[in-house]
Order: sequence, then C-alpha cells, then structure tokens
Amino acid sequence: EEENLEVEEEEDDGGAGVGSPDSFPPRVPGTLLPRLPSEPGMTLLTIRIEKIGLKDAGQCIDPYVTVSVKDINGIDLTPVQDTPMASRKEDTYVHFNVEIEIQKHVEKLTKGAAIFFEFKHYKPKKRFTSTKCFAFMEMDEIKAGQIVIEL
Repeated sequence: EEENLEVEEEEDDGGAGVGSPDSFPPRVPGTLLPRLPSEPGMTLLTIRIEKIGLKDAGQCIDPYVTVSVKDINGIDLTPVQDTPMASRKEDTYVHFNVEIEIQKHVEKLTKGAAIFFEFKHYKPKKRFTSTKCFAFMEMDEIKAGQIVIEL
C-alpha cells in the first residue's frame, strides 16, 4: 500500500542531519558517490536499485530515489545520495538500474542503523518534489543477492 507523503524541500537544504549543519557537503541531485577504498577485514556495501513497482508508475515526473543511512535517532551516518532520474517507465514499474555505494564500511555502522530509500517525483501543479513512498532496510536484513523490499 502506498501513501502520498508530500514533503516540500527547501532549495538551500544541505542534506545534513539534525544537529550536524556542516557534517556533509551539499547534495547535487543525480550525483552518486564513488566506491570507498577497501580495507582489510572491512565489508563494502553496494546496493543496486533495479526497479520500483507502483500502480501509477507511468505518471511520475522526473522520478528518482534518495538513499540515506541513518542511526537510531535519525541522524545521517553517511552523505545522502540521489540516484539519477529513472532510466524508463514501463507498465507498473519505474526502472533505475543504478548502483549506490554506501559511504561507510558495514562494520563501522552503529547498532540500529538503517538504509532508507525515498521515492521522489515532481508535482507540476504544486511546483515541488514530493516523497511518494519510502522503504528501509535494517542492518540484519542486508545479505548478498537479490532482495525485494516493500514500499
């Protein structure tokens, strides 16, 4: 079930978490960060977003996904990343086929951390970007291979 959550974003929003005004550089939509250098005994995490199923997928304008890693208090643990706009819309799916490199080794993430995925699209009548739906994965849900998460 999807819920229409409308969050009006301010243009000068730096994307940093509450209480950390200068923690991370400002976000540039559609810019994904590179893979971290590997460290012995540390696990790097790459997440591939293939597609999102929505009943009105074809009507979404300029859809993209914001990916963030937050601690139990909702504070960003890594820089927030936006995917590029969807590569195509087909039937009830919005296709992305994009990889996101999580900017912290798995072992360095705090207990209770979660990865959030916010599906956003532009609403021309209201002239702002809306968060249509979201999903999240807790660290114990992360495993190798494909996984389907509910929006």
